[in-house]
Amino acid sequence: MILLELLAGFLLIGCFSFGGAYSAIPLIREVVLMFGWLDEEKLSYMIAVSESTPGPIMVNLATYIGSSKAGVFGAIIATAAVILPAFLLVIVLITFLKDLIKKDAVQAVLDGLKSCVIGIILATGLYMILINCIGSIDGLSVDIAAVSITAGLSLLWFGSKFILKKGFSPIILIFLSGIAGVLIYGWS
Repeated sequence: MILLELLAGFLLIGCFSFGGAYSAIPLIREVVLMFGWLDEEKLSYMIAVSESTPGPIMVNLATYIGSSKAGVFGAIIATAAVILPAFLLVIVLITFLKDLIKKDAVQAVLDGLKSCVIGIILATGLYMILINCIGSIDGLSVDIAAVSITAGLSLLWFGSKFILKKGFSPIILIFLSGIAGVLIYGWS
């Protein structure tokens, strides 16, 4: 039964996520919580780990959840299910619709979707900052350490943009946030 749930859940995510993994995080969150695979806190941790490890976030999450719920076979099913819709869509688009993408109407739709995806990514980022710094929307308990790390990294990035005229590499910021997390949370 769990294998069918993994297949259905990750096919749903694969079919309806547009614009990359960051815009799919709200859908991933909803499906994962609906099936009860992870709670809110573990999902936030897994998103952070999936962002900082090589590979697409959706694939990393699918592989982790699949393996934690049904072993290697579960990981294979979940990963294949999240990849399959995009794979098939690309094959169809390349094969049948390669001339359609050049049309102005199609380009207008894609340009409209870009704005939507940017809004979803921004909302997801703000939601994750609030959840990780405040704890939950219902209970207002501020995590000073998380706020400090977020503020410090934001100041570092915006300061480098102002002084150096270019921001730090995201890889450096991920590395620094990992070190700060280990130093603050690892020994407390």
